[in-house]
Amino acid sequence: MREQTLRPEGQVALVVAALALGCTRTPPAPAEAGVLDAGPPPDAAVDAALEAAAAATLDKGPFNVLLVTVDSLRADMPWAGYERPIAPRLSALYKQSVAWTRAYSTSSFTSKSIPGFLTGKYPSELQRTGQFFTRYLDPKEFLCKNLSAEGISCVGAHAHMYFNPPGSGFEHGFSTWKIVPNLQFDYTTDPYITSDKLTPIAIDLMTEAAKDDKPFVAWFHYMDVHDKYFSHAESPHFGTKSRDLYDEEVFWTDMWIGKLLDFVESQPWGKKTAIIVSADHGEGFGEHNVWRHAHEVWEELVRVPLFAKVPGREPRTIDVPRSGIDIPATIAELVGMKDVPPMHGKSLLPEIDGATPEERDVVVDLPEDDHNERRRALIHGKYKLIAFGDDYRFSLFDLESDPGEKKDLWRESPDLAKEIRERYREVSKQIVYVHPRGGIPGKPEKDPKKR
Repeated sequence: MREQTLRPEGQVALVVAALALGCTRTPPAPAEAGVLDAGPPPDAAVDAALEAAAAATLDKGPFNVLLVTVDSLRADMPWAGYERPIAPRLSALYKQSVAWTRAYSTSSFTSKSIPGFLTGKYPSELQRTGQFFTRYLDPKEFLCKNLSAEGISCVGAHAHMYFNPPGSGFEHGFSTWKIVPNLQFDYTTDPYITSDKLTPIAIDLMTEAAKDDKPFVAWFHYMDVHDKYFSHAESPHFGTKSRDLYDEEVFWTDMWIGKLLDFVESQPWGKKTAIIVSADHGEGFGEHNVWRHAHEVWEELVRVPLFAKVPGREPRTIDVPRSGIDIPATIAELVGMKDVPPMHGKSLLPEIDGATPEERDVVVDLPEDDHNERRRALIHGKYKLIAFGDDYRFSLFDLESDPGEKKDLWRESPDLAKEIRERYREVSKQIVYVHPRGGIPGKPEKDPKKR
């Protein structure tokens, strides 16, 4: 998971916005039997030499890291072509950023997706309970617990009672952990307006963390985009349908994130702060007869924004698939972590510094719990394979020609389906299943070779 450590040496601000964006580049043509073979271009060695020379001149850190995540933020934001100007602050940032246009969350709802960008691992392989509101049990699996051993502090503030210890276990390794006050736990929705309360708490925590002479990590999760969707006097009014109100919530949340970004920019330590903006999952509005999120792994539920602004780096778009599971490795490199624990994700910093992106697979992992049947997806080039249950059924889609996942190729293209399934089995072998404690009947994960 570790790429070469390149720690920028002056001002560096990284912004990773996990808002799934549309694909803009045609991937290499597949081999006749499938899609697995694609050799490097003939000038790859020359390109690598130029990239290495350019990277050698960059600022090297270490840096503070601000991770801002937005619950339920879809991929189809204004920078991806959406016609409503619902995120002006993040849109302005996007124009200055390195952006990954095919970014995925690690799962399709909060309790299974957030661990991806806190651990660099898939939820199926983490020590956890088996309830829908999953609790993660082993602090050693979390990046911030390992960072604390190196004297790097993590602070966080959040706006839902699931985050209140010991509800989720996400707080493992954080030296300071705050919840917006006066909230009650709601098992079905988010009935509160909290962005205006979360940003002041975030500013206070970062102010305190910056007093230390060591780098820090700060994580703040904004909830208002999650249903229930409310209208705001400060937001444009688009109508009364669910998507109309959702768009108002995006505008409201974007405004308060903008105030946090303004604060960071105004501080002397802001020039040494990497800012990562991400989403835990998307949101359904009737596509595939799905509303809200969870239960399935369709594109509207798992495509999320991902972009990074780094001073001194040229803005560009990167069109190969990437995942929120890459965020912890990126954070580890930015803060100068010495002993990085094993992770599936890889640092995105080399790509931010100009390296040619490598094609690699992305996995979306939804393990079984007391409200969800197992789902898993493999994104391989332009193809997406979805496995249902214990791999009793598969669907296969060409996302380039069919981004809405309407035409299943599983039976129509059996040779391709067989090859992609074999790749899926190989990838699944690397995800060592851990059975959860409670919530679902005890049964071992099926051997990947027998699926």
